[in-house]
Amino acid sequence: MTSADGARVWVVDDDRSVRFVLATALREAGYAVTGFESASDVMAALDRGGARPDLLFTDVRMPGDDGLALLDALRQRLPALPVVVMSAYTDIASTAGAFRGGAQEFLSKPFDLDDAVALAARALDSHAADAAVDGPGSVADVGAADALVGDAPAMQQLFRAIGRLAQAPLSVLITGETGTGKELVARALHRESPRAQRPFVALNTAAIPSELLESELFGHEAGAFTGANRRHVGRFEQAHGGTLFLDEIGDMPALLQTRLLRVLAEGEFFRVGGRELIRVDVRVVAATHQDLEAKVGDGSFRADLLHRLDVVRLRLPPLRERREDIPRLAERFLQRAAARFDAAPKRFAPAALARLMAHDWPGNVRELENLCWRVAALAPGEVAGVDDLGETLAAASTAAAPGDAWEEGLRAWALEALATHGDDIHARARERLDQVLLQAALEHTGGRRSEAAARLGLGRNTLTRKLGTSRGRR
Repeated sequence: MTSADGARVWVVDDDRSVRFVLATALREAGYAVTGFESASDVMAALDRGGARPDLLFTDVRMPGDDGLALLDALRQRLPALPVVVMSAYTDIASTAGAFRGGAQEFLSKPFDLDDAVALAARALDSHAADAAVDGPGSVADVGAADALVGDAPAMQQLFRAIGRLAQAPLSVLITGETGTGKELVARALHRESPRAQRPFVALNTAAIPSELLESELFGHEAGAFTGANRRHVGRFEQAHGGTLFLDEIGDMPALLQTRLLRVLAEGEFFRVGGRELIRVDVRVVAATHQDLEAKVGDGSFRADLLHRLDVVRLRLPPLRERREDIPRLAERFLQRAAARFDAAPKRFAPAALARLMAHDWPGNVRELENLCWRVAALAPGEVAGVDDLGETLAAASTAAAPGDAWEEGLRAWALEALATHGDDIHARARERLDQVLLQAALEHTGGRRSEAAARLGLGRNTLTRKLGTSRGRR
């Protein structure tokens, strides 16, 4: 998970509908987005001066100068700018040309908007990682904005494991659902390790077409294939002495699994089209949301590669298993959004916070972060209520069966009481439970106390005493 944190994103596409929906999704995630319909418009905006982009999305096939021509021009003007290329065409000419031209990531059309937003975060992170190659240690100092947060027992256990593993030169496999923050764990392992002053390089193996992934990992020599006009240093070489984070390792093609296995075992490889044996010292941290054992069982993932990667396994719990962290996370995201908007931080009303804590968060921390950015931008007051959470959260609330409705009501009451730091919560809940049960039993029996007590499994004296206690406290 990566925050938008004020990043400026430019979207270039001659298709107005694509431009609109992508820009809208990125804005909802907290990015400052500007749309362009042509490469010439982008260059004109650069000529006028002003704020430059932190990330650019561009289509490949557009009237006038296409996306590849724009890449060439940007490489001269803004060589460090990360670029995401979008295209419905995944032929070698388009994809290879895009990456060789300096594209950071590739996004195939049609695409899922959540994937596009996540890709924006990864592209910005990867750009920061590449910058570390030129300046040792610059990426290791991630700062408070990207630090892991959590007081839940599962997170505290994870923090202790990171502290122990950071010093050990072991391969680590991080598992967890999408949006839980697996890259933050990898960065923490690097930051606390003896390799902290060397590069941290991240690569999402699912975000790059399989025919180009080999070149991205191992590099290539000039002339290795059509469009390879110069030598390209791969991610393993970039990460020499440091840490290479391979996200979504379960999506790695079978042929590349064999090459990766050799690098892990021997620490050496050949660039694509090369004859020089390259030796590297890299700690590999991999991550996946998939069941790799099941993939080994169906033959889509090598068992020996899993054993190499899975020397130590760290599980990052989903947000629904660490609900006590939600208030702290929400406050953090709202503060970050306030800094981005240059405004006073907003806060959630107790009822809204109770709703957040009751939600199951299928998108995990990333979903919570995106919601907080939307609330910070759209909620009219300083205190955001339930109505400010949006229809999506309300619709996603679990609809309990009739027999379980009382448990859901009790849960909501308890979460609100906890969020408002109420006292004697257990005693108050027991008193309310007794009162409701006694009144219901008396209504059912027409006020006959002996029968009501029998139906509840209580003695008549006990029922009378409880009635007197509950009435005395009204």
